[in-house]
Amino acid sequence: MSQENSALIHAGKYPVTPDGRYSVVRGRLWRMSDPSLAPARREQLVKSLMRARRAVSSARRAADKTAEDAAHDEVEQAKRALGERGPVWWSDGAPDLNRHMVHTGPYANWFAGLR
Repeated sequence: MSQENSALIHAGKYPVTPDGRYSVVRGRLWRMSDPSLAPARREQLVKSLMRARRAVSSARRAADKTAEDAAHDEVEQAKRALGERGPVWWSDGAPDLNRHMVHTGPYANWFAGLR
């Protein structure tokens, strides 16, 4: 694999599928954010997501179930706005494999070739 190709599939700490739809964490596919989002909008949504995740943590430490539930809802809203959950952001009819194991689906050979 060329150094350029390696950089493309390893965006950050985790490998990203060649089509850019998923990253692979501990052998599981996780849907990436919608690449058509404007950078400023993506940044805003990521900040909202991180704020909501911190709120989940704070609510758990405080044993405040109501606040925790509200924070989980905020996480869900941010992830949907980013395209990581809800309707898929691609339009070719391919199924959503979010949370599927990488070695049991169409990315198995690609993933095996990374090792």
